[in-house]
Amino acid sequence: MKKVLTVILCLSAFLSCKKEIKNQEREKSIVTENSEQTAKQSDGLTLLKGEFVYYADAAVLQTHAEIYGVILNDKVDELNDKAKSFKKRPTDFVLVEVRGKITQKPKGEEGWDNQVEIKEILSVKPASNEKNNVVKLGKE
Repeated sequence: MKKVLTVILCLSAFLSCKKEIKNQEREKSIVTENSEQTAKQSDGLTLLKGEFVYYADAAVLQTHAEIYGVILNDKVDELNDKAKSFKKRPTDFVLVEVRGKITQKPKGEEGWDNQVEIKEILSVKPASNEKNNVVKLGKE
């Protein structure tokens, strides 16, 4: 009886070691696949799609999940120039696809909690009429 228990114990120890080696090999293959990222995937920028408006020295990007204050730079001016052809009024939104760096708002500053610094403009499209809800102030 002791021999049977010893054999079962040795077999179970052997089989468990074999499974551990297979798991380690599988983890290595997963790490290898993920480390083959393109330059764009590892540059720290985030792809953002949403509605963009630039009016009176303030820019906002609203995605499906978050609203970002846009840090003003040359790319924002370039994006605004591209968006002008799609706007009827200066307060109209346009649909954009950009890549940028997301940061938290510095303490003591006014504005949205999250900020984005646009680094690359991928596309600019007109917003659909039914989604373009604009609040008008004053008489037009």
